[in-house]
Amino acid sequence: MNQHFKSIAIIGKYMNQTALQQMQHDLADLARHLQSKNIEVWLEENTAHHAELTGFKTASLETIGDKVELAIVLGGDGTMLSVARSLLHAGVPLVGVNRGRFGFLTDLRAEKMLAQIDKILAGNYSKEPRMLLKAEVIRGGEVIHSNYALNDIVIKSGLLLIELEVSIDGHFVHRQRSDGLILSTPTGTTAYALSAGGPILHPNLEAIALVPISPHTLSNRPIAVNSNSKIEVNLTQFNEAQLSFDGQSAITLALGDKIKVQRAEKTISLLHPSDYCYFDMLRNKLNWG
Repeated sequence: MNQHFKSIAIIGKYMNQTALQQMQHDLADLARHLQSKNIEVWLEENTAHHAELTGFKTASLETIGDKVELAIVLGGDGTMLSVARSLLHAGVPLVGVNRGRFGFLTDLRAEKMLAQIDKILAGNYSKEPRMLLKAEVIRGGEVIHSNYALNDIVIKSGLLLIELEVSIDGHFVHRQRSDGLILSTPTGTTAYALSAGGPILHPNLEAIALVPISPHTLSNRPIAVNSNSKIEVNLTQFNEAQLSFDGQSAITLALGDKIKVQRAEKTISLLHPSDYCYFDMLRNKLNWG
């Protein structure tokens, strides 16, 4: 069999010691299975430590992408989001094995993991690029923070409503009072944006969704714009507010801050089994009839 990947990283739910101990068996089976095929195996260092796996090369999450041609992630969507942002610089494709609750991004089933991985190693897979968003927070004319998101960038109020103004490509769009605003990639439209009433965008669409969170005026509706759009959000009134990236990292905002959001230059790629179908996934995950 012609191996398409000579070096592979294995990353578990690296910040959760209990979860790693529970998936220890799967991690060990996968690592040994890959080694038996003469593949160079690297384990993320926290994964190896907490799952008590020895005899393998290890590296930090920040550096492991530079050492491999593929990363296999065991966990849920939250783990995939974190890994995707961390490996963005390396351009390493990702395969997700679902050990979480939903698995919109991790579509390989744990009980069939080795067979499905073998198919991918043999080249029986589809490669799907996914766009990310980049946000900059500008305060006093200076960029004080920037970060990336695969799912969404969320401006969220505290106890009281927040008032903000939205401009797209230099054109004023609207002023809204709400609990906040979600700026979502197509990937993220099945996450927070969906529960806030936003549309589901197919991942191959080049678009950004803007979804208000509990708007004070019902005429403030979700919209989708071209992914090349430059979006600026000005915070004009609030008691307290935060900006979060994929719901995993957040900063506190100050009155007068400007948030500039645009498509990131780099993408990440997900590898799916050759029989993967996005609509089958939606039907199963969302319990459609």
